Order: sequence, then structure tokens, then C-alpha cells
Amino acid sequence: MSNVTSIHEFPDGTWADDGPTRGIEALIEAGEVLQFPHLPFVLNEAEKQFLDPRWADAKAKNISVRWPANELRGAVGSAAEMAALQAMIGRYAEQSEALALRLFPHYRGHLRRGNSSFRPVNVAGRETSWRKDDTRLHVDAFPSNPMQGTRLLRVFCNINPDGLPRQWRVGEPFEAHAKRYLPQIGRPLPGSAWLLEKLHITKRRRTESDYLMLKLHDHAKADAEFQRSSPQARVDFAPGTTWVVFSDQVLHAAMGGQYMMEQTFYLDAAHQLRSETSPRGTLERLLGRELR
Repeated sequence: MSNVTSIHEFPDGTWADDGPTRGIEALIEAGEVLQFPHLPFVLNEAEKQFLDPRWADAKAKNISVRWPANELRGAVGSAAEMAALQAMIGRYAEQSEALALRLFPHYRGHLRRGNSSFRPVNVAGRETSWRKDDTRLHVDAFPSNPMQGTRLLRVFCNINPDGLPRQWRVGEPFEAHAKRYLPQIGRPLPGSAWLLEKLHITKRRRTESDYLMLKLHDHAKADAEFQRSSPQARVDFAPGTTWVVFSDQVLHAAMGGQYMMEQTFYLDAAHQLRSETSPRGTLERLLGRELR
């Protein structure tokens, strides 16, 4: 795996903030995947009923809780059932936050909680457009939701009850990936970011960093030869495994699996241990100029 993202394994068996402090910001900022094979998210007996795709609204990709409103979306059921499902996802959010603060003490006071999600639907066989096809290697970037350089820290956990792994592919390091496609990417049209925001196509102004990240996302997903033959490795995350990654930096593809928890955190790159290792910092260094 010398030419692809590294997987770094840890023996931790507790989510608690008072467990062993890791201080492993340098590893995750270098684009590694941090794997905890002995860190399950344990469902109580009542919550095990939710290990069924029937709870997911057919129109939604995932069941999620939006913060700070604590609003449940994408699920169907009675009021009591939805309250129990919401509580389960909320508990995962709390445990993930405690874990992140323990692993990355430098981020304390700077991490912002994003959406929490439960994914009960099997990844394999889902029909979608090539841009939304997460079985293709990609870095996370969103057309309507510009991140303006904010990092996407994600905590995943496989809660599959049938012994089935979450199957990923991981690709080449971000810098190598950027070098692959940057020569094909020009600058955004003058005024385009203003127009997209004015027409409410984007939620906020799309920076040049956002523009480049979207182009990297789309170039990779549209490139069949890249998907087939670029440096990559398969990684199976067994049930009971938790893994943590900057998903805007690590090339990844979800190839198979069902029943997973996911928590997103936002982190301004300025609050990293080394902000220059962020995708925006890497792009600026490769281009030899500041991105605005």
C-alpha cells in the first residue's frame, strides 16, 4: 500500500473522553485512515429493531439527525419509534464527539458537530448518477454546499449484525491526486460564484478552493481508467470496527456493506496542527498562489 492511503490501527476499546489521550492529529492530517477494530457502537435490545432498511424513507439516502435543531430526517415510523431512533443516533453523536476530542486534543473547542447519520440500506446495487455514485473513488465535495476550506472529519462505525464488513477502496494520497488532474482544470468563470449564490444554487459563496475540489471529485468519478487502474487498495471494516478520516482528503469508495453509523465534524483548517496539510493548503502550494 505504499502508493495509497495508509491504514493506521489502534487497540482502543472505549469511546470515553477520559480514556487514553492519543494526540494523533499529525496522522490524520497526513491523510491516513485511523482504524479501531475493537471499538463497537453497541445497540441496546430495543434499538436492534432498527437494523432493517424499512425504517428508511425511500426518498432519502440516509437517516440523519441535523444539529443544532436535533431534527430527525429520512425515517418513517410512529412517533415513539422515531423518538427511539433519534435517541440512538444522538447517542452515537455524543460518543463520537468524546472520541474525537480524546484522539485530537488540539481540536478541542474548534470541532463543530455536523449531521449524524444511520445508513441501513445496502451500498451495493443502489442506482444513481455517476456524480453521486459513491462506489467510485472520490474526495468529498458538494456542489450546493461550499465548504470554503473547512475540513470534513468523519467517524464511521460498522454495526452490521450479520458479520458482513463495510467494504471500501482507498486511493492515492491527495497531493498525487491533485497533481494528476490540476493541469486539466482551469479557473472558474469570473462572477460565477456570485451568480450561483444569488440564484440560491449554492448555500454560500463557492470559493476557488471549492471549485477545484468539485473538479477533482468529478474528474475522478468520470474517469473510468482511473477508477480501474489507479493506485488503490481494498479495505474491509469488520462489524464492531470504527474508523476516522478526513473525507475531503482521503480518496475513498464504498463498495459494499449495510448498517453503518456516521458522524461528521467541521474543523477550520486554521485550527489544524499543521494547516498547510489541508487540501486547500496543498492546492495552494502546488499552484504557487493563494486561493480566494
